[in-house]
Order: sequence, then C-alpha cells, then structure tokens
Amino acid sequence: MVIRRARPEDAERLTAIAHAAKRHWGYPENFLRLWKADLTVTTASIAADIVYCALRELDIVGFYALSQEATVFELEHMWVEPAHMEHGYGSLLFRHAVETVRSHGGTLLRIASDPHAEEFYRRMGARRVGEQPSVPAGRTLPLLVVEFDG
Repeated sequence: MVIRRARPEDAERLTAIAHAAKRHWGYPENFLRLWKADLTVTTASIAADIVYCALRELDIVGFYALSQEATVFELEHMWVEPAHMEHGYGSLLFRHAVETVRSHGGTLLRIASDPHAEEFYRRMGARRVGEQPSVPAGRTLPLLVVEFDG
C-alpha cells in the first residue's frame, strides 16, 4: 500500500468512497441525501485541506482529510471503500493522519465520529470528550480527541 497526497483529479473518486462507506452502515437514503454536501470532496477542499489517499496497486481505496486552525486539527474525512474495510487500511491511514498532525506542530486532533466508527478511533488512541450536534435534528456524533505534547 502507498499513501500519497491527494490530487485535484482524485475528488470524484474520494467522493465515491465517502458515499459508499457511509452507505455501508445501512443509513436510509433520505439521510444520505441530507449528508451529500458533507460527503462530497471538491478540488477546492483538496487544495485547502491536508488530504491523503491510500492506494492498493493503482486504485484509491481510502483517504483522510484534515483541516487546521493554528495547532488544532479536525479530521474532516476518513473513509475506506467497503470492499477494503477490515484489511488494515483504516489503521494505516489514521496513524498517517496522526503523524501528519504531529509533523505540523499540532496539539489536538478533533474527531466528530460516525457512531459506527467510534470504537475504531478509541482503539487507535482517541478519547471521547462529548458529543456534537449533527443532521437530522436531534442526532449527535461522538466527539473524540487525540492530544499531543506541545
């Protein structure tokens, strides 16, 4: 597996992975329609954020995106194509994201996790600190953090 920086021409493939991964958890189509914009990766977001993708041979099978404000980073996306889940890609991507935050002088990585992914992030060392409102109204997401020594 290779992890490389995402390119603008990867936007459509990354979006397809995000939608497929979210759909994998059995959410109803009306929820997926509500989340369409949040699951869409654009060329602008690839340029603005720190986005890396995992390749198996020449095929992108997963990716993550980080936004940054000073020394605080937010995991905006982390998705693995369903056919490649449970093969270690998520762990490799997350460890790469943590190293990326560390290399950029980050002190905190925030993760508003899909409820289905919370346990994964906790196994990877994240700590739950609360909840964050989501869509539709009344839905919340687990809020986790990874703290770094300054």
